[in-house]
Amino acid sequence: MTDTNEPGGAYNPETEGAEMAFSDKMSYGDYLGLSRILNAQAPLSDAPDELLFIIQHQTSELWMKLMLHELNAAREAIAEDHMPQAMKLLARVSRIMEQLNSAWDVLRTMTPSDYTQFRDALGMSSGFQSLQYRLIEYALGNRNVSMLRPHEHDPESLALLKAELARPSLYQVVLAFARRHGLEVPDSVTAEPSDAPHREVPEIMTLWQTVYRDPSAHWALYEVGEKLVDLEDYFRRWRFNHVTTVERVIGFKRGTGGTGGVTYLKRMLEVELFPELWHVRTAL
Repeated sequence: MTDTNEPGGAYNPETEGAEMAFSDKMSYGDYLGLSRILNAQAPLSDAPDELLFIIQHQTSELWMKLMLHELNAAREAIAEDHMPQAMKLLARVSRIMEQLNSAWDVLRTMTPSDYTQFRDALGMSSGFQSLQYRLIEYALGNRNVSMLRPHEHDPESLALLKAELARPSLYQVVLAFARRHGLEVPDSVTAEPSDAPHREVPEIMTLWQTVYRDPSAHWALYEVGEKLVDLEDYFRRWRFNHVTTVERVIGFKRGTGGTGGVTYLKRMLEVELFPELWHVRTAL
């Protein structure tokens, strides 16, 4: 065989030992299941931009799958007082949110004219119905039990949501950690998994004031507090990007799932996941 890795010749990776035959070995595509992933797009129209719409949402769902994996691991680490591991996991969750935010930049290249060519094909399907997004919101503490209803037709999805509601939220796990380490936390905040969105609690505001006024004495809580703020910062940006993308593409039409579209999404901008961590800035 001629060695073609000489100046001017075509590069042949086989001469450097690269495996080239995979009839009896696992390949890159086999490991990643690429045949299933790359054939999972089934546009229902001839509109060129429907493929963009499908892939943007499918890739976002993949990132959300990883986000849930990391959030669950972070909660377990905090519950076991393994704070360095939890910090790494929460930092990764924020980077995942950064990827989710970047996805809107691609979708915003679709114009209103592009979208109207296939919007009717979507029927009543809507991101509002995303199981994984709802699981993320529940894990982060925005627990609205009325949002179980869009999943009542699917027993498996409903069971996953109810299982999440039976677990302490990320914020509850952090506050339980604070209590174990000598800070005052009301029993009502951590005794049972929350089944409603978290609202500001005066005692929790006092807790974070104590932490932020003397970070060195409460370093683990100070660090996790900043990680939560970082995460919510990215989450707020995701919501804002969602609103502006929808307004840019459909204006103030109702969403395909029957929501008020932009009006509904703008209300979501007002949700605070960790209110005391934001409001403590004013109190310092």
